[in-house]
Amino acid sequence: MAVVKAEQDSHLLNEEAQRVAHHLRLDLEKAGIHLPSEQLDRANQLNMEIVQLCREFNENIINDPGHMDIFPASHIPKKLHHLARPIYRTTSGAFGGSAWSMTNMKEKGFRLPTDPNTLSSILQWVSDAEIRKTAYIQGNSAPLGNLGVLDKLIAARHEFAQSLQKFDIISNALFWMHMQIMGHSSYADLAVHSSMASSPDVVLSFLLEMSEIVRPRADEEFKTIWNFKRERSGQLYGDLEPWDETYFTAIMKSAAYDLDSSVVASFFPLSQCLEGLKVLAESLFGVTFHHIPLAPGESWHPDVIKVALHHPDEGDLGYLYLDLKSRKNKHPVCAHFAIKGGRRLSETDYQLPIVALVCNFLGSKPASLLNHWEVETLFHEFGHALHSLLSRTDYQHFSGTRVVIDFAETPSNLFQYYAWDFRILKTFARHYSTGDVIPEDLVKSMRGAKDMFSGTELQRQIFYALIDQKLFGEEASSMRDTASLVAELKRQHTSWKHVDGTHWHTRFGHLASYGAGYYSYLYAKCFAATIWQKICEEDPLSLAAGSAIRHKFLQHGGAKDPGDILNDLVGKRILNSRYGGIVPDITSLSHEMELKN
Repeated sequence: MAVVKAEQDSHLLNEEAQRVAHHLRLDLEKAGIHLPSEQLDRANQLNMEIVQLCREFNENIINDPGHMDIFPASHIPKKLHHLARPIYRTTSGAFGGSAWSMTNMKEKGFRLPTDPNTLSSILQWVSDAEIRKTAYIQGNSAPLGNLGVLDKLIAARHEFAQSLQKFDIISNALFWMHMQIMGHSSYADLAVHSSMASSPDVVLSFLLEMSEIVRPRADEEFKTIWNFKRERSGQLYGDLEPWDETYFTAIMKSAAYDLDSSVVASFFPLSQCLEGLKVLAESLFGVTFHHIPLAPGESWHPDVIKVALHHPDEGDLGYLYLDLKSRKNKHPVCAHFAIKGGRRLSETDYQLPIVALVCNFLGSKPASLLNHWEVETLFHEFGHALHSLLSRTDYQHFSGTRVVIDFAETPSNLFQYYAWDFRILKTFARHYSTGDVIPEDLVKSMRGAKDMFSGTELQRQIFYALIDQKLFGEEASSMRDTASLVAELKRQHTSWKHVDGTHWHTRFGHLASYGAGYYSYLYAKCFAATIWQKICEEDPLSLAAGSAIRHKFLQHGGAKDPGDILNDLVGKRILNSRYGGIVPDITSLSHEMELKN
């Protein structure tokens, strides 16, 4: 009741305090605080089940990646041998006259896990189509146990959302008459309700619009790959299969742009990439990194370092832990973690934010060299960190990335642009042994290869977002099975065929962590394209661009309406209203990708 009263007395509060009261009430209602005791107990039980199922879903992805055994070992390129474990089988006739002959009749092969990273390497480097097919099917059929886990997760989330709706019909009107009616028809409705989109209908209309716009380009790219396969293989009537995509697009990119991933990586030692983050922070925001010694027991591993983000006039702005290198039993996903949010303690004192960037970079030797996609990931996560470190909110509830779901990924997507711009890369990307600056022609080739099949990649992300929306939408209660739904969506919204028996979505961790929110990456992609083109592209390292990003965007965290933030930063042509919600204007992204809309 205290939160309700605070919201009712909003005329006594400033704008941020009003938003805190409103969003705190929504958060409490999402937890079922307004339910009668019996229904609240059930809601709490469902919440616990949902947490446990999400944990089980993600653990299964790590613990059951699937594997494949390949004989003979010569079928696997040497560059993949470090990913494999040698295995042996006894060939026919091995049981001859002696132990010596038996030993020499053993055939060597390799056992390869089919986790996403290894699978990607197999699909890119193995020329044998049958091996690629086996790897694709094995990798996209594990973990099998997640089919059942996902069914339970969908049911639990749907029941939870429905339980809130049911209570609205029987609630005590005298006590709750001033409360907003929840009325959530699905988990997607519950998850999206307080976001910019405001409803699954708005999200789906956006995704279907994007799917229609990108289809011509994706189809054209599909035909290009298919024609290349026909020419290379001499099979004029063969189909283009899903396990062909990575293999043939890699060859086509290499041929078109003379790219060698090992040459690219030689310009990105991890130490130099960290220098790149420092260049960004100082050029845009006038801040520097200061190394902070760790207190006894403060670190969770010896690899962890701690830095302060320091402004010459404002002092320390926050603290950042960096834990970037791969190690055994470390979670494979790169992520930003807010350890402590910033908040106003008094008129003169501010609680500084503390965040961590945790990545899992293997770093090829020597010098811990990163692949460029890892550099892009590092810049992505640094965008999240800057959002947390540079926000200055009165309340911890709105610190940094604590924003509505379809706004949270915008800073991270914006900072990915900096990983592709030569004007930024030349400030830190240097060859690990010679110290030479990365050549501009190499960066142009990298960008050309990136854009070569960008329609296919965008179509894939739209497909992922549609899966996420549909699985947790109103159809959840009547769904036949998740694999059939995913197969149908793939046939409808991609240029590629579905392989019967596979269920790729059971290793899509975002279904657990982002349930009904994966579309937010596409919102962010559109917003970031507009911000980049209108604010940053002309002079990406200027203090003017940095000042606009910091003071009109990052410093507000979630304390200001995201639509107002975006409009104040960019002006018109970044948002559109639709069905009572907000969708991104796709003009800038369409221009960037040369799509017709």
